[in-house]
Amino acid sequence: MSDELTAPARFAVAVTPNDSTVLTPTRGLHVGSGGNVTVRMVGDQATVTFTAVQTGQLLPISVDQVHSTNTDASSITAVW
Repeated sequence: MSDELTAPARFAVAVTPNDSTVLTPTRGLHVGSGGNVTVRMVGDQATVTFTAVQTGQLLPISVDQVHSTNTDASSITAVW
């Protein structure tokens, strides 16, 4: 495996959910306050809603959008 995929994340930024903002592809999302998180996956551009994400959970997913529609979780941080 590439070091890029197995090494710890090197960058982080707070994410404000928005249906049109395109992000640097993530290695994961940290959810500070739980709820639903709707994202666009990098691989196939599919829009997916992760339901009942727990407070403090790190989702190991590569996304380029965190949508405001259907997202009620908050304090989301993208890592890459």
